[in-house]
Amino acid sequence: MGRTTHHDLGFHTRARRRAGAHVAKRIAVAGTVGLLALAASLAAARRMPREAVQPVSPPSETFPVVIRVDAGKEVGALRPIWRFFGADEPNYAYMKDGQKLITELGRLAPQQVYYRAHNLLTSGDGTPALKWGSTNAYREDAQGNPIYDWTILDRIFDTYLERGVRPYVQIGFMPKDLSIEPEPYQHRWTPEAEYDEIYTGWSYPPKDYKKWGDLAYAWAKHCVEKYGREEVEQWYWQVWNEANIGYWRGTPEEFHKLHDYAIDGVRRALPSARVGGPDAAGHGGDFMREFIEHVLRGKNHATARTGTPLDFVSFHAKGRPSFEDGHVRMGIADQLATIDEGFRLIASYPELKSTPIVIGESDPEGCAACQGPRLAYRNTTMYSSYTAASFARKHDLADRYGVNFEGALTWAFEFEDQPYFAGFRALATNGLDLPVLNVFRMFSQMASGRVAATSDAAVPLDAIIENGVRDRPDVSALASRDDNRLTVFAWHYHDDDVPGPAAEVKLALEGLPVTDTQARLQHFRIDGEHSNAYTAWQRMGSPPKPDAKQYAELEKAGQLATMGEPSTIDVAQSRATVRFTLPRQAVSLVVVEW
Repeated sequence: MGRTTHHDLGFHTRARRRAGAHVAKRIAVAGTVGLLALAASLAAARRMPREAVQPVSPPSETFPVVIRVDAGKEVGALRPIWRFFGADEPNYAYMKDGQKLITELGRLAPQQVYYRAHNLLTSGDGTPALKWGSTNAYREDAQGNPIYDWTILDRIFDTYLERGVRPYVQIGFMPKDLSIEPEPYQHRWTPEAEYDEIYTGWSYPPKDYKKWGDLAYAWAKHCVEKYGREEVEQWYWQVWNEANIGYWRGTPEEFHKLHDYAIDGVRRALPSARVGGPDAAGHGGDFMREFIEHVLRGKNHATARTGTPLDFVSFHAKGRPSFEDGHVRMGIADQLATIDEGFRLIASYPELKSTPIVIGESDPEGCAACQGPRLAYRNTTMYSSYTAASFARKHDLADRYGVNFEGALTWAFEFEDQPYFAGFRALATNGLDLPVLNVFRMFSQMASGRVAATSDAAVPLDAIIENGVRDRPDVSALASRDDNRLTVFAWHYHDDDVPGPAAEVKLALEGLPVTDTQARLQHFRIDGEHSNAYTAWQRMGSPPKPDAKQYAELEKAGQLATMGEPSTIDVAQSRATVRFTLPRQAVSLVVVEW
């Protein structure tokens, strides 16, 4: 295996590319921008609705955008695909700031949010480190008899469940006493280390597959006894992580065996458990096809029967940012191309037509605990606008292939006892929420029925997959409604983290189920001035240890903020209009209630 430094995301990035990421061509997309003259007139005889103009000081240079939403044109359910999160370091969850963040995640959608963590079966005393965690769930006595200890695992799952979050259980990694190559076991990785040094004794196959399967059985049985059958039936269970790259030091066939024994163990304890996989790096390519063929038609290594239960299919999709001409350039094309191919691959199997799909890690790049110039987007609204634009297009790709898209898991949490705004990929820092977390707060407020939304400044999906967002920006929207509420989620995204003109948005609402009335309008925003603890911290002078007053101000700044107070708009002939300025890399949620 080659060795490279983390500065170019090293082995891990190249392995992900081999695992299936498309190489996007960089072809400029022609586009033009103009200036919008904000003028509106009322036709008194026709009683046209009053337009709501949000209180924003317009920048000196802007361009016009018209977003049209037809509230009467349903296009299917808006699935809550956003409600999945995860991290390498499982022990952070029950620490001070980890508990605080788990609580915030649980509030987004109680009992509907899921959390996936590495290292749940890794040997050790529970002391975390970057890209490391442990639970000491399994060890053996002098005679080789298994000893199970669920103390730390229970503490982790108790933390989730007490706060409205459920486990997405990753069965891994290999306990030291089961590993065929146990030494060296714990790695000592730092952001300055070489990435492939993390693949130590925990990444090897078991010396005894039956003991491995029995471990999965004992763990699942314990969970059923502790939390109850009905609760554990709601969880996801999958084996390992990215077994098509360095995380697995065995062959694909050995992974199939590892998977079969673990899934058999879980199903012996709970026949109705929701099991799946393989959580491959990238769309998985040949590895994914071989896995699917095995679980659908191959001989099960544990049971000797044909096939292995598969209640959901999972793969990973990452972007590829770079640092060019002094700024970050995101790689949204790489991530969407991977999802496109992953959905295409799964859809090619008729047996999987209705099988739920979870993108088990879905992020702008591949290393949450890395640092460096190309990762400088993370504290900023670049991360939040990227998340907004990419999640919306995931819905479109699922529609394209007609797949059962259940979730996209954001591999970001928090890093305990690190400097404020240290540059890791995270949702919060020292208990302060980053702008990206507010995107998920917006998602959690959206109605459940998706309705038609178009924008004259949207970059077409295929153009983004082919070229990214490199010429004109992508300004578009996702909309949904229920009986008395319409929600419009809008973003202004560009791959390049450089200043650009704001969009003057005319949001034209049509097909509203009411007329000749007033509706309540509330506008939530993420930008440099709203829902942004990072810019608030910078305005304070970037204190390395904020005092109590500063911390309270930053806590408040990290919450989802509105553009002024709620107001009203006129609805006439089932139509209404809202105008607002949307800065570059900003995200808005407009909520209209009647």
